[in-house]
Amino acid sequence: MDSNVRVPESRVGLGGAEALGREPPEAGPKSQAGSSRIGDLLLKLGVISAADLRIAQSKLRESGGALTTWVVKHCGISEAEILTVLQEEYHLPVVDPTALDIPPEVIDVLPALLANKYHIVPVNLSRTSLTLAMADPSNLVAINEVKFLTGFDVRAAIAGPTSIERAIERYYEHSVNYGDVLSQIGNEDMEVVRAEEELDLKQLEKATEEAPVVRLVNALLMDAIKKRASDIHIEPYERVLRVRFRIDGVLYEIMQPPIKLKNAIISRIKVMASLDIAERRLPQDGRIKVKIAHGREMDLRVSTLPTLFGEKVVMRLLDKGGVQLDLKKLGFSPEALEAFEDAINRPYGMILVTGPTGSGKTTTLYSALAELNKITTNISTAEDPVEYNLVGINQLQVHEDIGLNFAAALRAFLRQDPDVIMVGEVRDFETAEIAVKAALTGHLVLSTVHTNDAPSTVNRLLNMGIEPFLITSSVNLIMAQRLARVVCPKCREPHELPASVMIDLGVPEEKARDITGFRGTGCQNCGGTGFRGRSALYEVMRMTDGIRELVLSGASSAEVKRHAIEEGMRTLRQSGVEKIIEGLTTVEEVMRVTMAD
Repeated sequence: MDSNVRVPESRVGLGGAEALGREPPEAGPKSQAGSSRIGDLLLKLGVISAADLRIAQSKLRESGGALTTWVVKHCGISEAEILTVLQEEYHLPVVDPTALDIPPEVIDVLPALLANKYHIVPVNLSRTSLTLAMADPSNLVAINEVKFLTGFDVRAAIAGPTSIERAIERYYEHSVNYGDVLSQIGNEDMEVVRAEEELDLKQLEKATEEAPVVRLVNALLMDAIKKRASDIHIEPYERVLRVRFRIDGVLYEIMQPPIKLKNAIISRIKVMASLDIAERRLPQDGRIKVKIAHGREMDLRVSTLPTLFGEKVVMRLLDKGGVQLDLKKLGFSPEALEAFEDAINRPYGMILVTGPTGSGKTTTLYSALAELNKITTNISTAEDPVEYNLVGINQLQVHEDIGLNFAAALRAFLRQDPDVIMVGEVRDFETAEIAVKAALTGHLVLSTVHTNDAPSTVNRLLNMGIEPFLITSSVNLIMAQRLARVVCPKCREPHELPASVMIDLGVPEEKARDITGFRGTGCQNCGGTGFRGRSALYEVMRMTDGIRELVLSGASSAEVKRHAIEEGMRTLRQSGVEKIIEGLTTVEEVMRVTMAD
């Protein structure tokens, strides 16, 4: 591909209001990000309502950017609709800056500050003419400011708000150079505190406010957010302090700060999370709320653990705006989705989701609640902790230390006229007994259990002390799940899969020879890993009459599993094989997260 983007010269070049063939707009959203007539246009065409426009303008005033960005995010309008309106109105070319290889000399023409401020990206530089990909080509203030600062004539091309944001992240928001950050820290006078020594709290409090330490912690947090990390691990050893990010379920080592900074870094994080920096012998839990670009908010759940060589800190990153609460986008096969939706739309009964920590159980349950969340339905949840705030749902934070456990929360819920109840986890007889009784008395109960697969969940409930007839009467569906990494769409390439490997995974021999696999070669989009994002593998077991009879007769988990497969249940391994055939993931990834049937 030619490194320069060729925009037809016959297209309209925007150098000011006169280039649009119109007078500058008298009305329109005013903000730090400039003026635009897009809002008036969308309102006139009936694409958005006046209330929607006010919301988008409010977001624009708060965070800047382009009005179209906030219209797409908050007004229920698709990017395709916006692009169609803009192209019909202004007759400008449409470009996708993420699909282009824009040369560094073109990017360097426009400062990152302006790119973020107006949601624009330079895509071509030809002599005295600079072509901008713009989410809002009517923003004359942006066009004139770029023209003034760069000295180039400005031509506009239309781009979708999402592609603009991704291009800005790709070309302007590079990974943190920790070497530069650490070089600024230098050799501050900080002593390593031995385990047997007492901390000088005044000295430590002063160290946590030092600019270099603050910069390093901030750089870590921003880098983790940009790299889509779900967790940050800060681990002290005898001579090494290690920082690792969990990205798409796998841990990667990011850096090793000087060990002398151990106490200052950990104390800085504890101060941010409102924890006691003097308490180093007991585990502590806290939260940090950060606001980043474009009004996006992140919650960080902080956990400290006293280890042999100091406190280990783990931070779980919860992206309030990035959580996917759509059942159809989680990775269900059509049959599994139909079974799950049928179960959650029943008026009563219990649905159990099982899997290890970090397998996406909470996201699946939240997606189910989002589906059920209607004005006519009373929904209550007991969680430990509450990870995301859901409007219209009554969420309760469990506090074991004061006796407010899952069982106590369930008892309280049953006096609150509930329709749907979600319990974070069924982990003991008392919670299981109340949940079963709630399911039997006309309530829909959703919860999680820690077991390896769906059939073994029955044995887990039996081991807790629940009678077989209560299990068969209350449970509607049991679902196991895992998360497998998805092959990066930008650098995926086909590769030959040996038939013997696919046969070992359970694929029939005649079909195994015709399967083409895909893998990622590694690129900037995926950070060189070959994977970007994760998709869920599901094992959905309906509580059919046949399975009920087996449970009542005391059958083993293996017998229940065999019968469920005969009735059409796809196991986790089979779900993974389907994803391999679709080209979404790899053989190694499926073998990593699932067990052989």
